[in-house]
Amino acid sequence: MKIRKIVERDRADWVRLRDALWPASLSDHEAETADYFGNRLEVPVVFVAEVDGSVIGFLELEFRKYAAGCTSSPVPFIEGWYVEPGRQRRGIGRALVEAAEALALSAGYHEIASDAGIDNAGGIAAHRALGYEEIERVVSFRRALRPNAWKPATSSPPPG
Repeated sequence: MKIRKIVERDRADWVRLRDALWPASLSDHEAETADYFGNRLEVPVVFVAEVDGSVIGFLELEFRKYAAGCTSSPVPFIEGWYVEPGRQRRGIGRALVEAAEALALSAGYHEIASDAGIDNAGGIAAHRALGYEEIERVVSFRRALRPNAWKPATSSPPPG
């Protein structure tokens, strides 16, 4: 297994893995990864896990102004973390997180944050197994004010 920063030839694998983690957003993944390489973005910092020449996992590290329970700003934040299901429970996810933590430490940060959906038992367990402390749980709510009056748009908010 090899953990390394992503290079452009990994883009198709990154799109594939992002789509496995965040389904139904393939066009967004295509556009965001193209922008990352096209504009030589430095953030997110993306690590990939390679086994036998195949990219089988990734971790995206952003820097947020705020993260729950953190005392510093900005805060290195694990935005996306995924290993193919058939390769999980072999230390690959841990190695990706350790790469992100090492980068954050070397850049002078003293804490790192992440999150998982309240219904993502596997993700929560993985964080706990790596020593991450649960800070809070959030349940988000929505109520339509007019039935069928507004459906989420792809590019603009509802009229105000």
